[in-house]
Amino acid sequence: MAVESVLSAPALAVSVRPRRIPPAVWLIGPSIVFMAFLLGWPVVQGVLQAFRNEEGFTLEFVARMADDPYFWPAVRNTFLLIAVMIPLQFAFAIAMALLLRANPRFHKAHFFIWAIPLALSDLAAGLVWLAIFNDRGYLNSALSLVGLEGASWLAYDNQTALFVCVLIAEVWRSTSLVLVIVVSGLQGIPRDYDEAAQVFGAGFWQRLRHVTLPLLKPSLQVALILRTILAFQTFAVAQALTGQNFPLVVGETYRWYTGLQNPNVAAALALIILGASLVTSIFYLRALREKGQGN
Repeated sequence: MAVESVLSAPALAVSVRPRRIPPAVWLIGPSIVFMAFLLGWPVVQGVLQAFRNEEGFTLEFVARMADDPYFWPAVRNTFLLIAVMIPLQFAFAIAMALLLRANPRFHKAHFFIWAIPLALSDLAAGLVWLAIFNDRGYLNSALSLVGLEGASWLAYDNQTALFVCVLIAEVWRSTSLVLVIVVSGLQGIPRDYDEAAQVFGAGFWQRLRHVTLPLLKPSLQVALILRTILAFQTFAVAQALTGQNFPLVVGETYRWYTGLQNPNVAAALALIILGASLVTSIFYLRALREKGQGN
């Protein structure tokens, strides 16, 4: 009897031993909890604020957002700005990165000079360009020195000029972010591939299309997603330059929240920015994924 009890003791101990939690759970769990509170909870509150009032579910705030006379011009301006700005920024960033890769004289100084706008805040960059495009700004002063007549670049009734001014300011301010990512991606590409293509007679554009850009695709994917999401949030530069004359979606969110004191409509506008950012990010991930990569 004593022998049987001794033999059954280990089995009893094994049966009551708690299950061991995998190490991966301990590593990923805190991050999931942190991101849930940092991002998930504000999103839930934003959805509730946009679609709920004292009586329950409602579309009142969405209707007020859509009926606002500034809403559709803000949506048009935002998407038009992104459609023009993103290709320009990537073209300039790739060109500057290739120039830096050629190791010109003082190339490190060139890189730091091109990256200076990255250290400026959005509002500071907007004020800099306001001093340039103002009626008595540096641009009109320079034109008058050479005998040319200046123009009202920021006139409220010239939407094309307002768009060009905001576009130039944003391209100057935020291209450096794409440049930093592209330069880091180029540093990870061995020169052996480019040199081998040269040996087989490939020209510059052929090497760029078939060698450099395919190997640079992961960095371009990251830069494209990040820059597009940030482009949807363009606000301070346009606000400093144009005020309400060139409305953007984030600017309308700010106006409804602070000026009109209506956080519910502001939440509905913020959800539009969130949805557009998610849709474009998913599109980029699927369009730029490698061949043979799973869904």
